[in-house]
Amino acid sequence: MTVTAQRPGLGIGLVLMMGACFAVSDTLIKYLGGWLPVLFLLWARYAIQAGTMAVWLARQGWRGFATAHPRFQWMRGALLLVTSGMSFFGLQLMPVAEFTALGMLTPVVVTMLAAWVLHEPVSRMRWALVCGGFIGAVIVIRPGSGVFGWAAIFPLLMALCYGCFQVLTSRLASLESPYTTHFYTGFSGAVLVTPLLLLHAGDYFAAAQAVPPAKLVLVLGIGLFATVGHLCLIFAFGHAPMATLMPFIYTQIAFALGVSYLVFRHVPDGWAWVGMAVIAACGAVSAWLNARQASAQRPASIVAVDTAYD
Repeated sequence: MTVTAQRPGLGIGLVLMMGACFAVSDTLIKYLGGWLPVLFLLWARYAIQAGTMAVWLARQGWRGFATAHPRFQWMRGALLLVTSGMSFFGLQLMPVAEFTALGMLTPVVVTMLAAWVLHEPVSRMRWALVCGGFIGAVIVIRPGSGVFGWAAIFPLLMALCYGCFQVLTSRLASLESPYTTHFYTGFSGAVLVTPLLLLHAGDYFAAAQAVPPAKLVLVLGIGLFATVGHLCLIFAFGHAPMATLMPFIYTQIAFALGVSYLVFRHVPDGWAWVGMAVIAACGAVSAWLNARQASAQRPASIVAVDTAYD
């Protein structure tokens, strides 16, 4: 997507709004996971996105739904579904802020995969950022932190899976409209989860009946906040270059800290703060370098450089 107007202040504001939306969505996932099956929440998140984007695209008629690369859309949807699955299940076992920080390792993972899989040259500074990001992760999940254990595998696998997704799809993403792509992301995710949901439809229906109506309404918030967050990112890239905006995506960690405290009264310990700061710094610089390089090599692709896994 080309930059239509140089308004970096507005772009940064939209990125901050995106971070707030994703922090709220993640907190709702953790909160509602104590009341409803996680698989149902995962399905609802994608179904709501598909429905919201369908209404958005309907203004253009059938042209809004046209895709030249349906195989790419389904592949992308499947990869993001796995990524979201790691997120939804992992959030039930870890604090929101620490999980968010570990999930933000994606840019350093992309750098590592670019060197190992695509055999692209990687500077010493980039390798230093990779090492720094993983040092930050070790600090967060260190023994005795309350985060250390098998549950930490969820955000780490999520970052790895999403890094693979970015490497595999970066060349094709710029060929499709980001709005159309986000519709198919929701649509394919909902379609792929539906058979699993139907296998236990009776149990899920009984669980939903036992939940207070007010909490069922909150399920809509998971999909709506995630969808609005992605739209904010798309609009942001319409007003400022990627390299300007990418570092601000890491404010999502700060929003996650704030919302998590309001809902769960969770405060990370001192070392966790240090680890999250290291991850944010290394990830933000890596994201900025990746975005700058991508912009120099080919037209900017919102979908390909989106570090938001929600």
